[in-house]
Amino acid sequence: MASLASLKVHLYADGADKAGILELYAKPHIKGLTTNPSLMKKAGIKDYEAFAKDILQTVTAKPISLEVFTDDIADMKRQALKITAWAPNVYTKIPITNSRGESCLPLIKELGLQGVKLNVTALLTLSQVRGVADALNPAVASVVSVFAGRIADTGVDPMPLMRACIPLLEHQPKAELLWASTREVINIFQADECGCQIITVPHDILAKAAKMVGLDLAGLSLDTVKMFLADSTAAGFKL
Repeated sequence: MASLASLKVHLYADGADKAGILELYAKPHIKGLTTNPSLMKKAGIKDYEAFAKDILQTVTAKPISLEVFTDDIADMKRQALKITAWAPNVYTKIPITNSRGESCLPLIKELGLQGVKLNVTALLTLSQVRGVADALNPAVASVVSVFAGRIADTGVDPMPLMRACIPLLEHQPKAELLWASTREVINIFQADECGCQIITVPHDILAKAAKMVGLDLAGLSLDTVKMFLADSTAAGFKL
């Protein structure tokens, strides 16, 4: 298996833990950052704008994606224009639909024409990717986030779909395909193999990758046996 350093895919750290964000931002192999309202809620964040602006005091030289959180498409536009004004490295995340299934493609097109750098999120089908590819402004940098991990959760191999996304974005020279909802370290290598430009990886999986990629499997086997022995001894098991 290749090393993390040899991969073409860019690693983006995905999380809302401030200490983790700042630590990972400082690492050269982390090329960008993402977050979302669910991660922020889990981290206990109460003031969205204050948190974002605080992070942006340090995160200045790498792209960071910040998501709108309204269900009203007109209000999404207002939030998106506000978020994009916070810093030049901000990509504004817009979902493919709102919670009622109403398409956000007209809004995506409008914001792109206004020069807003977008991260279009929650995509799971080729039809959705095709629609986004037609709506984006080819003159403006953008990210197309396909939730490969959620596709895999349904029992479907996401790799053929991710490969099929590449030609759909050929007429968007500034659009990057992002493998989202990463579940395992192996997904990083799968994203690279598929030709994705970006994979967004939770902080804990990044830590696991840094620790485990390239380990000798025979040695890992022995370490596993030692762990079982230590745990059974500590538990005082007897037969």
